[in-house]
Amino acid sequence: MTMTADQRLEKYGRSLDLEPKHFAAGAAITIATLLTLKSFGRPWWCACGSLVPWSGDINGSHNSQHFIDPYSASHFEHGLLFFLFLLLFPKLSLAWRTVAAASIECAWELLENSSFIIDRYRAATVSSDYYGDAVLNSLSDVIFATSGFLFSWLVVRHARLGWPVWVAAVVLCELGMVFTVRDSLAINVVMLIHPIDAIRQWQSGG
Repeated sequence: MTMTADQRLEKYGRSLDLEPKHFAAGAAITIATLLTLKSFGRPWWCACGSLVPWSGDINGSHNSQHFIDPYSASHFEHGLLFFLFLLLFPKLSLAWRTVAAASIECAWELLENSSFIIDRYRAATVSSDYYGDAVLNSLSDVIFATSGFLFSWLVVRHARLGWPVWVAAVVLCELGMVFTVRDSLAINVVMLIHPIDAIRQWQSGG
């Protein structure tokens, strides 16, 4: 049965209602994550010293060292998927689900920059020059993931947009990365879990 406008707003959240406590919780978790990453030995910024915020070469030493790179799209996609996952917790307010989305991304940043995952990337994917993210790149990833979560809320709460736009956003993130850098969130997961030689050769330009 089609939901009324009020039912959609009730299910997905009428307003964000962010209060100081939500900002404080999100900021505390994010800052703690960034300081932990720094303690892992991650640099604040690219060792090249260039202040250019964008890096487009995913196979070079600048990858994941600047504020924005092609993988920013995959972190935005994280937020889209976090929105779907957090619908499983309807008792959480939208504000706390936003904090939860940022927290999940922070947890991923810690895992992604662990020695185990870095070594896995280097061994199983074409990212043989990957040595972890710069701290400010990880901050960008958290921002993009949180933005993806909020974008999801903004579209699915409206009947005229709704889930078709959400699905289109996921597809756009995936295909956009496939056609620009021969990678995507789905491909990344596959290559980490069960590397496929044909995909690795394709990503290498073969």
